[in-house]
Amino acid sequence: MRKWMFRLGTLLVLLAIAACMMVIGRGHTVYFDNKKMEYEGQQIDTYRKIVVSVGGEQVAKLSAKDRGMATFMGQSITFDLEVTKEKGDDPIPYTFTVKVPYGQDGTVLNLPGMIAELPEEAYAAPFVPAEVEPTAEDEEIVTEDFGLTEDVDVEAAPDAGGDF
Repeated sequence: MRKWMFRLGTLLVLLAIAACMMVIGRGHTVYFDNKKMEYEGQQIDTYRKIVVSVGGEQVAKLSAKDRGMATFMGQSITFDLEVTKEKGDDPIPYTFTVKVPYGQDGTVLNLPGMIAELPEEAYAAPFVPAEVEPTAEDEEIVTEDFGLTEDVDVEAAPDAGGDF
């Protein structure tokens, strides 16, 4: 009986660790965009410069139409922005906290939309990598033996010292 209790206790501890790691140990990537967007007929323009910092460390410096990224562990990320609207303006600080959905590996955040206080569905989207179409050059068929066999003139080759 004692042996089964230790086994059950070990199993419960492992399940608890697995549950914790599923929530806090998962790595995520967040992409920050400084791009124009439109929401319900409202045009949101880009900013001259946005500096993104996570945990006091600068992770991106975005001009108009730029994208930066940060990787982190956990289900939410808190980041600071220093936004410069026009050349010569003083930067305006912002702080945001965003929860990342459990099943989503990458999230794209449109920073001008966040700053304009649009709803989350307007400025946040899952990251979908662009598919690259293979070119004819990528699909080139190699018919050589990678230089392992060379055409050698047998008469000009030195004698190896043996008969075959």
